[in-house]
Amino acid sequence: MAITPAQSRAARALLNISQPELAALSGTSVSTIRDFETGKRTPIANNIAAIQTALESSGITFLADGEVAAGPGVSLRAEV
Repeated sequence: MAITPAQSRAARALLNISQPELAALSGTSVSTIRDFETGKRTPIANNIAAIQTALESSGITFLADGEVAAGPGVSLRAEV
């Protein structure tokens, strides 16, 4: 499951991290994060995977469409 821009924004909000912080955690550029989250462009697959992995490593669980009432979502793991 590829994450959506909204999931990335929500995950950052739950973690209280900025776009530059996510860029550093994921090894991508700030412009990649910004452009993805605003819907300006879809990053290449390895950058999406790096963003998702960085967020998951920080305690985020991504929920697919159908796992929650209104489409895809995010959750913060309790053990973080």
